[in-house]
Amino acid sequence: MNAVGKLVLPIGGESPDFEGGSIFFVGNATVILRYAGFTILTDPNFLHQGEHVHLGYGIRSARRVNPAMELEDLPPLDLIVLSHMHEDHFDRIVEQKLDKHLPIVTTPHAVKKLKKKGFKATYAIDTWQTQLVIKGNAHLHITAMPGIHGPRPLQALLPPVMGSLLEFRTEMEEQPAFRLYISGDTLLHQEFYEIPKRYPDIDLALVHLGGTKVLGILLTMDGKQGAKAIEVLSPDTAIPIHYNDYTVMKSPLEEFVQAIHAAGLHDRMHYLKHGDTYEFKLSA
Repeated sequence: MNAVGKLVLPIGGESPDFEGGSIFFVGNATVILRYAGFTILTDPNFLHQGEHVHLGYGIRSARRVNPAMELEDLPPLDLIVLSHMHEDHFDRIVEQKLDKHLPIVTTPHAVKKLKKKGFKATYAIDTWQTQLVIKGNAHLHITAMPGIHGPRPLQALLPPVMGSLLEFRTEMEEQPAFRLYISGDTLLHQEFYEIPKRYPDIDLALVHLGGTKVLGILLTMDGKQGAKAIEVLSPDTAIPIHYNDYTVMKSPLEEFVQAIHAAGLHDRMHYLKHGDTYEFKLSA
């Protein structure tokens, strides 16, 4: 583990539960993860239907559906995991209203942007680096996974993106009790195939889809790439997110479902609508 730092969180009144947890799907790439005493928010996006995000270079995209909850209705959070600094992942509502002292683990590029916006508790990790988070007896290792947000000629024009691997364990254990992979806005690329070699036992994968296209160029995985990603990672369970929310997303969820069935991977899948909760139990 290439740990770059340690973040110690205040302890709540309850002992951490390592036997089960939940994923609540807010919409787009925003989920609330509850496990082992942690409550974690990913890629916060709370704009409403019809509102636009600005993706840079004069490019805008309208939201098609509302989030399943409002920012003000979030439960108390321990931290945020942010894949990259695009407005459909960290929007202007979040920028204005989010507690500036809430810890955010993200890319070095995003940390620079967040500091300029007044956020005080930012933690930067590069690819394969790990941020250790401790809450009582529960230890969380957040490792940045490789991601590319577009083909090579466009990468310099797009914000750097990371996937995330979240490993939960007690301080006495070497092996994680639960391993969660979040793809971030990435395409399949050479370094992606290194992930299952280093981390072969993924319990749950959240895969960003959508087939986002700008000027006809694919910037996030479409249905076929998403299915291939599941095949490569071979998680016990996979949940697609980041689809159908914005007008720049050109690959509907149905394309992914078809590709999953064609690959014979449907038994690994769990599908969530906005506002749905996936509850999981871990075997002893």
